[in-house]
Amino acid sequence: MPVSVEPSSADPGRDESAPTRPGSVPDPAGTPGGQVLRPHAEDAFAAELAALAAQDDRPRPARWKLSPWAVATYLLGGTLPDGTVITPKYVGPRRIVEVAVSTLVTDRALLLLGVPGTAKTWVSEHLAAAVSGDSTLLVQGTAGTPEEAIRYGWNYARLLADGPSREALVPSPVMRAMAEGTTARVEELTRIPADVQDTLITILSEKTLPIPELGQEVQAVRGFNLIATANDRDRGVNDLSSALRRRFNTVVLPLPESAEAEVGIVARRVEQIGRSLDLPAVPEGIDEIRRVVTVFRELRDGVTADGRTKLKSPSGTLSTAEAISVVTNGLALAAHFGDGVLRPGDVAAGLLGAVVRDPAADRVIWQEYLETVVRERDGWRDFYRACREVSV
Repeated sequence: MPVSVEPSSADPGRDESAPTRPGSVPDPAGTPGGQVLRPHAEDAFAAELAALAAQDDRPRPARWKLSPWAVATYLLGGTLPDGTVITPKYVGPRRIVEVAVSTLVTDRALLLLGVPGTAKTWVSEHLAAAVSGDSTLLVQGTAGTPEEAIRYGWNYARLLADGPSREALVPSPVMRAMAEGTTARVEELTRIPADVQDTLITILSEKTLPIPELGQEVQAVRGFNLIATANDRDRGVNDLSSALRRRFNTVVLPLPESAEAEVGIVARRVEQIGRSLDLPAVPEGIDEIRRVVTVFRELRDGVTADGRTKLKSPSGTLSTAEAISVVTNGLALAAHFGDGVLRPGDVAAGLLGAVVRDPAADRVIWQEYLETVVRERDGWRDFYRACREVSV
């Protein structure tokens, strides 16, 4: 027989008057805590989501907060009829976002695939926020992820006291999403052991999660779907079985097509992070951002931007996400140990750490790149000296 899932029933001692959203839990004295370091997408962009919902007159699938068109607009950005500006969350081909959103309308799950740093997690979070208004129903995939993280677990104190019962069952994020008709997320699906991965087959094909201990089941209600992310560049990857792969529609997220597009992505994301950390404004360091992106792209592609010089590529991925990390760290150095302006010396050490992952092979590649490319480039003399100093 079907069974409904109440998220709070697994924790009978929970204070129902307390906030339920992560990041909003009061401190022991009962006063609200400080500003969270990284708000969930639905909180950080609540005003944009509300503006879209207010002006969205297109058909919405069951339990969706926005229409598919509005979800795509939220991801890609745009200007609404009332003048509200929706900032882009993803910079890339529009068709990719449209295919991803339309997949969630169907009964097939969505698999976002790509090399590390192509915004798979970022896109999945914002898709869940726009579709369901909640991006927190998340299973983080690791080599140690158990089956219970996808299906359900037990409150062992109640299990031992009363035996298997509805009150002793602890629903997983996936089970909650099925019962509530919302979107669940599974991060790094290919890092989960193969036998645990296959737990999803019945959920995605039959839209049912059996609970044999109770002789019951949870049936997914309309609005439920699942977004998974995966890449095949990390060690310890477990390939998906053909049966599970058929349950997904796979969308590949590419690296940024042009240097200017990548510079824009890095600058925008660093500015967002910097505001939360009270770091200097990005525009004053845009030249250094452009240099970091250029270095990453040239070493990643194995050729200089002008196509004249072939290069050896280091072992790291040199992704856009890593460029964001290098620049953010540089801004922190500039703010606390410099004059507040991002300069070559602020990004040099972080750049070295990103490029040289294998101390033996990558260091040789980096030194060769510095001497044959960076040293001869007009306007890069200070950058060359800063990188040279930290590389010795």
